Amino acid sequence: MIEFQNVSFSYGDAPVVENLSFSIKKGETVGLIGANGAGKSTIMKLMLGLITGSGEIKVDGLPICKENLSEIRKKIGFVLQDSDNQMFMPTVYEDMIFGPRNYGLSKEETEKRVDAVLAQLGLQDLKHRHNHKISGGEKRMAAIATILAMEPEMILMDEPSTALDPVNRRTVINTINRLPQTKLIASHDLDMILDTCQRVILLSHGAIVADGDAETILQDKALLEDNRMELPFCLQGWKGRM
Repeated sequence: MIEFQNVSFSYGDAPVVENLSFSIKKGETVGLIGANGAGKSTIMKLMLGLITGSGEIKVDGLPICKENLSEIRKKIGFVLQDSDNQMFMPTVYEDMIFGPRNYGLSKEETEKRVDAVLAQLGLQDLKHRHNHKISGGEKRMAAIATILAMEPEMILMDEPSTALDPVNRRTVINTINRLPQTKLIASHDLDMILDTCQRVILLSHGAIVADGDAETILQDKALLEDNRMELPFCLQGWKGRM
């Protein structure tokens, strides 16, 4: 579904991603972890063609280039880290129908999708709420709903558990686990990564330090600490929670 071959990207003279190569198979759920500045968000922007580096990136066999961007962006849904940058219409409902309607879906089918997604996430009461009148956590959940309504083949999530209370966080985890799509989740919430991902890619300074079984990597205390991270809370024991 996704292929990176020798991809590099720099902001000015500062390299962010260097000679990066990896692939993600259709149906995989992969966690992208690393300290701040490791390159997680940059990788997602490169996949969407929002920024351009060197090397080659393919999405479902299509090279990322200007001619293919429209088709590629139909395949990928991106839940942004900052929901305020994603929710741009007056109401949650208007945001949810924007993508499907612009991709040619009928009004009737769009309504069915919207209602089904809102029911799945327990957000029916947000449907006609104004975006500037809902809380940060509600807006985060609504932003996820707008992407699910588009039914993309692959979903990118940048810190999806940010600002969520425990109930909504568990709802997002359960939803991620039910979704059949290919998923790439960038997060510092390693407990959520452990609950949702079978595979983890650990980044440091734009390079892959480890790539493999999620439980194996997330239980490696020395590896995580060497890369400015800590064990998931659930693996730290009581003292780690104090």
